[in-house]
Amino acid sequence: MEKQTMIQLQNVDAGYPGAVILENISFNVFKGEIFILLGGSGCGKSTVMKHMIGLNPVLSGNLRVAGLEWDFDTRTELCRKIGVMFQSGALFGSMTCLENVMLPIREFTSSKKRACCERAMQLLRDVELEDAADKMPSEISGGMRKRVAIARAMALDPEIVFLDEPSAGLDPITSAALDDLILKLRAEKGMTFVIVTHELDSIFKIADRCAMFDKSRRAMIALGRPQELKHKSEDAFVKRFFNRGSE
Repeated sequence: MEKQTMIQLQNVDAGYPGAVILENISFNVFKGEIFILLGGSGCGKSTVMKHMIGLNPVLSGNLRVAGLEWDFDTRTELCRKIGVMFQSGALFGSMTCLENVMLPIREFTSSKKRACCERAMQLLRDVELEDAADKMPSEISGGMRKRVAIARAMALDPEIVFLDEPSAGLDPITSAALDDLILKLRAEKGMTFVIVTHELDSIFKIADRCAMFDKSRRAMIALGRPQELKHKSEDAFVKRFFNRGSE
């Protein structure tokens, strides 16, 4: 059975006007995959994600998300098809956890307040945080804030969820619990996840495939399953990255 392509990059130059970070990158992300973008600091992985979520246009090449290119006519439709969790969680400190999750539902749908509240409560149950609904972000832990941010990212029942460094700043136990949550949501809802991370434990636990970028070469230097990259790659940088835990 042919895999359904959710994201397609063809000969993309990634970066900003006057500053090319990556050149001529091409890969697909398939429906239901957990796809990891990785590499060293400044390699362009977060820049590629910004292109994917429509924050910045690609410098050249073709990028399609859910079959569409980002432009003025498709922006509203694409915003409904994706959910984003930024590295810090980016919750509004003046809103409760429930109100944070309700926000995109109220902004992008015509649902009444009660229906928005019920939907948001279900999302908090999905991430096992129903009891935190009336708490402010400052009153809960960093791991809990990440879970609330994931719930908000899923508010519009997106086809693709983007997570930027979801484990950053978390202890190993909390990070492992977040990995379990991502696997659970993929299994239950069939969502596609694109994740920026450099955490080896998370990569080996949740990733179906990885794309690895290198700053000095301004290129994608590896694409494949993490175990294959660890044991079969001939690239010295890739081998060092995936074998650093065993040195």
